[in-house]
Amino acid sequence: MSRDNLQSCRPTSIGGQALIEGVMMKGPKEVAIAVRTPDAGITIKKEPVTGMTQKLGLNKIPFVRGGIALIDSMVLGIKSLTYSAELLEEAGKSENDEPDALERFLKKIFKDKATDVILYISVFFALILSIGIFILGPTFLVAYLKKFVESRLLLNLVEGIVRLSLFVIYVSLISKLEDMRRVFQYHGAEHKAIYCYEHGDELTVENTRKYSTLHPRCGTSFLFIVMMVSMILFSMVGWPNLLVRVVSRLALLPLVAGISYEIIRFAGKSTSPIMAAISYPGMMMQRLTTIEPDDSQIEVAIAALKGVLVENKEDADW
Repeated sequence: MSRDNLQSCRPTSIGGQALIEGVMMKGPKEVAIAVRTPDAGITIKKEPVTGMTQKLGLNKIPFVRGGIALIDSMVLGIKSLTYSAELLEEAGKSENDEPDALERFLKKIFKDKATDVILYISVFFALILSIGIFILGPTFLVAYLKKFVESRLLLNLVEGIVRLSLFVIYVSLISKLEDMRRVFQYHGAEHKAIYCYEHGDELTVENTRKYSTLHPRCGTSFLFIVMMVSMILFSMVGWPNLLVRVVSRLALLPLVAGISYEIIRFAGKSTSPIMAAISYPGMMMQRLTTIEPDDSQIEVAIAALKGVLVENKEDADW
């Protein structure tokens, strides 16, 4: 998108996520999930915005809100993905279909809380896996270079490069999966719809279609910035023994998330050439995670976005 288009853009706090045949949008007050059903209709589910950020009143505290907001986003994302998958699964079930053994077991143990239990267990293991692979994994791998490299700065630099490389490889691999293609199309539709709204255009398919699939506030860009910020902060600790490195990296994670969150927020509303340069690598990464959507997918994104708009547009601004 050109700099002129960015300058005419009025950014908001609205964000979203691509789902299975759908899009989730989170506004200042509500969350809306729109899913394209097998009968070609669109099912919309709305609920109030919840999460630790709001409950603890941290959404106005810079550098603190980032880490909590990340967990909130993971919970909401997995919850939304589960809903879209279950909705499509239900549409394909016959009346004779029964819950599988695992589903029956969980409902027997946790009753009406079974879904919440599964959700938070999923978020926990997703966090553990992500931290293990992208945060702790590189420091274990680079530890073998200590015999050959004396410079602490160089060791930290190599660790950061390994971390960033693992992230790029991961994104590249999932972008090759055929099943992810439609999800990435909905991802593109989500960005286009938000751009259309931010530019003040009427939310129609024709107006939305002309906008870019690349948005500076995308989660892909956020994760890229996390990698870069972690490289800088972890370098400040030096290169102590393995135990201290692991503990220090875990301890610094909330600060890494907090700083990255503020950068991505500012990048979404800034027209500065410096911020454009900072955002550029993450924007290019989005070429792997977004695909040009068709009109029916844009319709779904628009439906989700309309579900979270507030009457007073000031409520939606940063």
